[in-house]
Amino acid sequence: MGKENLDLKVKFDFIRYANCWEDADVLLAGLKMNAGGKVLSIASAGDNSLSLLTQNPEIVVAVDVNEVQLFLTEFKIICFQELQHHEILEVLGVSESLQRLNIYKQIKGLLSKEAAAYWNQNLDLIKNGIIYNGKFEKYFIFFRKMILPFIHSYKTNYQLFEKKSAKEQEEFYHKKWNTTTWKLFFNVFFSEFVMGRFGRDPAFLKQVEIPVSNFIFNKAETHLKSVAAQQNYFLKFIHLGMFEEENLPHYLRLENFQAIKNNISKIKLVKGYAQDAFISYPQFDYFNLSNIFEYMPSNVFTAITNELSLHSPKGAIFAYWNLMVQRNLAIADAQKYKYDEAFSKQLTSVDKGFFYHSFIVNERI
Repeated sequence: MGKENLDLKVKFDFIRYANCWEDADVLLAGLKMNAGGKVLSIASAGDNSLSLLTQNPEIVVAVDVNEVQLFLTEFKIICFQELQHHEILEVLGVSESLQRLNIYKQIKGLLSKEAAAYWNQNLDLIKNGIIYNGKFEKYFIFFRKMILPFIHSYKTNYQLFEKKSAKEQEEFYHKKWNTTTWKLFFNVFFSEFVMGRFGRDPAFLKQVEIPVSNFIFNKAETHLKSVAAQQNYFLKFIHLGMFEEENLPHYLRLENFQAIKNNISKIKLVKGYAQDAFISYPQFDYFNLSNIFEYMPSNVFTAITNELSLHSPKGAIFAYWNLMVQRNLAIADAQKYKYDEAFSKQLTSVDKGFFYHSFIVNERI
């Protein structure tokens, strides 16, 4: 999708995202999947594609232009196929462990030749915990270790997540958190230049026409003032450097383990853009499109809007996120898509991916 805009300008030879930074709970609520559906899912780190298996689909086709992201997704697939829940938490880095390489030795023979070659050459990623070793995660780790200590003490940082009433949370934010130093460092670290260089790729920000740091600051402020921040595992990863075992992303929760394991054979990997998946899998009922429209010029988005309609029956559901570039299939083509605005806004309001502008649900008509 939009390959003419990304192929020559973005490197795809490393893990860009070790975790999916979209809320799978919101995704599943938005798709409202029936058992037996066919799903197209942007792979990214694989997390949300695995979560889709809990809905007992016929097939989940996880597609990504970055082959290394598919190696990561394949690694997680084999983990669910072969390991117990506690071993998955160990080998991915959620739990402390000195056995990650030993666990890897148990499963590496089941990886594809290409994936095994990648992981054999990058054993340190496994040894140190895969979930910490994407470019985006390293960006947040640098923020936590090198920037945040100059802004707030460890005590204040942890107080952000302590249980409080809505009023107490807002007072804490205004009186203790939102200091001049916080504003200064935040606006520099989350500027378009710094984020493009160390977090996301500059090409991913090309379509953005608003001040990046101002937008992210305002989204962060709204969330940090709310009680929802206290149990947001994304925010805790950024600020505390970990996922807590009692507060995990959807695909890693114990209650979802067996459903994913039972359906693990239903996930298929495709290297390329979404239209490349249509070659082998021409029709889908549900679409997890992450935030891919963010990167497309409007003319490319319009073309993709039409192409998606050719590979989806009436009633098909499309779910995706807008960050700083606003896209909506129903606005691009109201004859083929409708926008459930109230439902989308309801889900946006509870989205743990607080940095996104909106979560969009469209239906093919």
